[in-house]
Amino acid sequence: MSNPSSAVAAKTVGMPPVPLRKKIANVVFWVLCFACLVVVVGPTVWLGYGVVARAVPNFSWSVITTPTVGNGGGLENAILGTLVIALGVLVIGGAISVLTGTFLSEFARPGRTKSVLRGGYEVLSGIPSIVLGYVGYLALVVGLHWGFSLLSAVLVLSVMAIPYITKATETSLAQVPTSYREGAEALGIAEGWALRRIVLKSAAPGIVTGLLVAMAISAGETAPLLYTAEWSTSNPSLALTHSPVAYLTYPIWNFYNQPETSAVNLSYDSALLLFVFVLLLILIGRVVVAMSRRHAE
Repeated sequence: MSNPSSAVAAKTVGMPPVPLRKKIANVVFWVLCFACLVVVVGPTVWLGYGVVARAVPNFSWSVITTPTVGNGGGLENAILGTLVIALGVLVIGGAISVLTGTFLSEFARPGRTKSVLRGGYEVLSGIPSIVLGYVGYLALVVGLHWGFSLLSAVLVLSVMAIPYITKATETSLAQVPTSYREGAEALGIAEGWALRRIVLKSAAPGIVTGLLVAMAISAGETAPLLYTAEWSTSNPSLALTHSPVAYLTYPIWNFYNQPETSAVNLSYDSALLLFVFVLLLILIGRVVVAMSRRHAE
């Protein structure tokens, strides 16, 4: 009786060599893939290096603990304002989006309602941020007489974040094996308990990633905040309306072309802090995913 491994080896040895044309096509394919990667990653690396190289030599820790004064000073007010806005988006936009994604994945039946909701947030993701900011200005700042305020900024940015978090939630829940739900039903476990303790727990890494991505996007926006939060040299207060709020993207947009060296340095410091903020969000996302996988094992 012949050995199967010997037969496979014999077939492998007897295989004809790969044609030169296929080898060339394979090399060209990988060269094009690498070129596309360079086109996508190259500008990002170049931009990040430029910000770090320009900001670090002139960076002072007093920037973090000193509020902005005119075109100089520090960025304490902008840092706190960005954190407050991001947390507001996480609470308001995150709650609405996670509930919407859960409804679409677990409860909505195929039909008009599901199609309208899914189509609605997909269309919403394609609206330019400056348009949403202008609508927020007309509806909230002027229409409801809230003035430039924290609440106006958080609501507009929450509308921007809803498509990303909803899509991440719906996709993550759809990837949870159906056997989890069927097993819970067979054991007589209540549907709500199974959803909270089994299904949502398994989908948590994807949902958290969507939340962090939405926070990063909201922290990096400028146009909607110009229409809703304006700018302030004071630290954010507990007032939700009629109280302008500072944010880190404003110095980048407004101070970069100023004649004063202190203003230009402040714009680079702001860009560096935003860069660090996004890196921290990515790190937190990786930690959450790693802990979830370890717990699942």
